[in-house]
Amino acid sequence: MKPIVKICGITRVQDAIVATMLGADLIGLNLFPKSPRSISLAKAREIADAVRGNVQIVGVFVNTPTTQVKAALDLLGLDLAQLHGDEWPEEVQALGRRAIKVFRSLPVTESQLSRYPSVWGYLVDTPNPKLFGGTGVVWDWSSLRAVSSQRPILVAGGINPENARRALAESGASGLDVNSGVESAPGIKNAAKLQRLFEELKGVEV
Repeated sequence: MKPIVKICGITRVQDAIVATMLGADLIGLNLFPKSPRSISLAKAREIADAVRGNVQIVGVFVNTPTTQVKAALDLLGLDLAQLHGDEWPEEVQALGRRAIKVFRSLPVTESQLSRYPSVWGYLVDTPNPKLFGGTGVVWDWSSLRAVSSQRPILVAGGINPENARRALAESGASGLDVNSGVESAPGIKNAAKLQRLFEELKGVEV
């Protein structure tokens, strides 16, 4: 099957539309206030409304109480919540198939994944104790190859049009989460880079 592609850190309606038209499966809207790509609830709703029904819309949260996550999902009409912090399994479990659980420490094991059995899928990002995604830093994707799951596993961290194929091949992941690698500046997606990314992924199977 073709790889799942998520374009994260979208802050503008036009970028969401371009990513969707090019074939993104998911787009990510960052609702973590300390992120350079953070957007208001009003802006998130505007972006979500522009592409709703054509792509899955993901809200990115960091250590946000579950009740607030659920409220935001419902208020904005989001499909999924990406939990990018240090959430307890019980908090993730409460969201069920609406959750994407992120791992920011390596190595990731099947035992770790099994603590979150009901999620939509998993995302493995660059290990960094201070930053929650969007680092642009590549890690050893091959360390994921031995990990299997019946849920999708997305790989993130320094992925761009030039290394997207390699990230998939080395990691054995179900798909990619791309952020800074298709930007002109933090939160500003570059249409030409987005187009190159999807061109590079044409014909790729995972």
